[in-house]
Amino acid sequence: MATESMDSIFKRIDNAMRLDEGMSTELEYIEQSSWVLFLKYLDTLESERNLKAQIDQKQYNYIIQKEFRWNNWATPLKSDGSKSLDKLTGSDLLEYIEKKLFKYLAGFKLRATHPDTIEYKIGIIFDEIRNRFRSGYQLREVIDAVEDLKFGTSSQNHELSSLYEGKIQRMGNAGRNGGEYYTPRPLIRALIEVINPQVGETIYDGAVGSAGFLCEAFEHLIKKDNLSPDDLNTIQKRTLYGKEKKPLAFVIGIMNMILHGVDTPNIIRTNTLNENIMDYQEKDRHDIVLANPPFGSNENSEVMLNFPIRNSSETAYLFLQHFIKILKSTGRAAIVIKDTFLSNSDAGPLRQELLKTCNLHTILDCPSGVFTAGVKTAILFFEKGSPTEKIWYYQLQPVRSTKKIGKTNPLNDNDMQEFLQLQRNFEESEKSWTVDVRSIDTELFDLSVDNPNIKEKDPLRSPNEILDEIERFDEESREVIKKIRELL
Repeated sequence: MATESMDSIFKRIDNAMRLDEGMSTELEYIEQSSWVLFLKYLDTLESERNLKAQIDQKQYNYIIQKEFRWNNWATPLKSDGSKSLDKLTGSDLLEYIEKKLFKYLAGFKLRATHPDTIEYKIGIIFDEIRNRFRSGYQLREVIDAVEDLKFGTSSQNHELSSLYEGKIQRMGNAGRNGGEYYTPRPLIRALIEVINPQVGETIYDGAVGSAGFLCEAFEHLIKKDNLSPDDLNTIQKRTLYGKEKKPLAFVIGIMNMILHGVDTPNIIRTNTLNENIMDYQEKDRHDIVLANPPFGSNENSEVMLNFPIRNSSETAYLFLQHFIKILKSTGRAAIVIKDTFLSNSDAGPLRQELLKTCNLHTILDCPSGVFTAGVKTAILFFEKGSPTEKIWYYQLQPVRSTKKIGKTNPLNDNDMQEFLQLQRNFEESEKSWTVDVRSIDTELFDLSVDNPNIKEKDPLRSPNEILDEIERFDEESREVIKKIRELL
């Protein structure tokens, strides 16, 4: 009998959730599948640790009490080790999950000895998450499907992480603010190649979301040649750090990092902007910041007191202040930000501060189709410690034989190759140019993208031309309505 593919198993999981009345969106599907996946992963991890302890003739102390282990409630075993057919389902399963299992797991938040432990991660996840299944029979189908997934080998985990990333991408596409959950991975990989993290440096994302930046940074580091056991331990435990405000994104970020191979992710559930950035000490700072902070929302006056520049309550602008302050001297950053930051008057003082305290050496201008929400963005690459003298701009306009970049034709790694090639030496081309900071207006510090290599621009239409077009559209609309009425 052929082995069922992981992709097929994931489809079984999604189909079971679509039939449950407690869920209706991609966000809810990934939330609920995540906690089941996490418990299956945890059981595999404990089994592997127990086996290793037996080989070493040592005693392994389980994290999860026997009553609450996967093989007791999810897929119970007979005394001979074979699977039992006597499994909880229906209302009995829902009652056990909600009144016993989640309550026990949430208790780890208080019982854990330190926030960096996996015990604390278990506690914080199940303190935040809620069971949305309304049918214990659909939940049973999901549990049985997850049981068929195989964790353990690098190839299995790689396939699992790819499938999970696909779920995150669909969730991002479905959400109104998709960029909060999903930053295109080709874009992240290009940013990381420019920043080029090294073993021993710390990497931080204060708006971690689904942890795409940290996962790709991890992949980048573990592919380096001649890594020692100490290097691998450093990458695992003392390299990747994140903070996340929203409970759903927090759970997804942890699960995503685990599936990529990070055993105990250093992600904290907190509102980063509640921290007063003037209180940071050297021990709080990081070598590298990689982030796509949320934009479009505003913070209250109490949060604004944590930041010295208060011209705007725009969330992304506050995050940028946070990132500048939390970088070590000579630290490096790549930050995704809405392109209006480059010219909005209320961001002028922040642009001035960025140019004064950091070397903003590169601005990558991205078309609106890069993010499925249709938001036009720019990527700021800077190094802290010396003022900006020159800025190299690149206008991302991939050569496409068919459609533009968009939801049905997403950004790919090949689209980023010219940018990476030219950026190494800040070369000029039709899409790239250099601006001397001394030529920038010192009142507004406008950093707008204005490609000097484009000789001709479409002339602005006259008011009469615009009015003529409006009249033409009105006439066409009247004709359509007339025809519809004739058909009725």
